[in-house]
Amino acid sequence: MPTLASATVGARLWLLIEHNGAWPSHLESFEHTEKFSGINKLVRRALERGIRPQLIRRPGKRTRPQEQGIRVLLAYAVGDHPWLAGGVIAGPDDLDLDALVAGVVPESCILEDEPVFLVCTHAKRNVCCARIGLPLARSLADSLPDRVWETSHVGGDRYAANLVCLPHGIFYGSMSQAAALAAANAYRSGEVILDRYRGRAGIPEPLQAVEHFARAHTGECSVGAVAVESSRSDGDVTVAIVRCGDVRLQVVVEPSAFTAPCGTACAETITTYRLVSLDRLAPVRYATSALA
Repeated sequence: MPTLASATVGARLWLLIEHNGAWPSHLESFEHTEKFSGINKLVRRALERGIRPQLIRRPGKRTRPQEQGIRVLLAYAVGDHPWLAGGVIAGPDDLDLDALVAGVVPESCILEDEPVFLVCTHAKRNVCCARIGLPLARSLADSLPDRVWETSHVGGDRYAANLVCLPHGIFYGSMSQAAALAAANAYRSGEVILDRYRGRAGIPEPLQAVEHFARAHTGECSVGAVAVESSRSDGDVTVAIVRCGDVRLQVVVEPSAFTAPCGTACAETITTYRLVSLDRLAPVRYATSALA
């Protein structure tokens, strides 16, 4: 099953909330009880501001004690300079989410200098996420202690196990334990691996496809080396000008239907993208007019 151009479009700002208890199927339906009122309010405040809330917990036993207060991580996955910050807050009103929206680290948090890796293990959304994701999360945590979290639904259950690399919001799907470790190590080195790469969250799917084909053509793997300079749509066709390292390309993509091969239980038509054309553009040359 193709994974390209399937990262969650509406996730440029992230709020991760540690919660070791049971997770509801949908975060917006979190229990309205005194015990969970702080988490519920944080989730609601995040959704009101267009921030993606996620529940997280360390891989392993569910009975581990949770520290006083609410542990949070925030990711600003926008542009060329994303950041990740964390802290422990006393209550939901002690976190300035408007600062996150503005791209500023809230006073209650400090910047983190290492990325974090989220593995979806949300069984109440899809049992495959837990069946495949749980052992993957534990294996990855063995190699990268304190940087790996189990997380609630990230989107794209059909791609379980899903891995998200923050702060950039890089998505991978259909991950094996070996593939997850390779992707995580590549990201820590500032690179992406195209194998099982779903795309970068917060970017329209056609432009995720454009990035994928540009990387595949040039071999460019640096996280920040590919940028869409301009794009336009003509019906279902998307035409984009892409800078890929020192190369500029015109990339044209269009939707393509893909039928899942796993039988009637999963029979559905999945929209992916196909490359229509890719052309290398001549370098821009600036002429100096002759002096009169």
